[in-house]
Amino acid sequence: MAQTLKIKPLADRVVIKVIEETESTPGGIILPDSAREKPQKGEVLAVGSGKTLEHGSKEEMEVKEGDIVLYTKYGGTDIKINDQEYKILSARDILAILEQ
Repeated sequence: MAQTLKIKPLADRVVIKVIEETESTPGGIILPDSAREKPQKGEVLAVGSGKTLEHGSKEEMEVKEGDIVLYTKYGGTDIKINDQEYKILSARDILAILEQ
């Protein structure tokens, strides 16, 4: 489940914990960092209050804390806290919620 993180995203932004994929091929060959695909999967840790629309109301966020999501390969801003990688993404950079 989601862990406590002291970052509060603003507007339609989301903080996710990057989920690293396996570092080896199915045959057991270990891949160096340069050969691995950039991660595109993460767990939502914090959600902003939503985008403010022209008439002043807030657009509801489609994701919530604890959701596992797929996001655009090069979207968002990478941050590192205590050796853990996080991303701050705009809600539009999230492509899908993975059902479990």
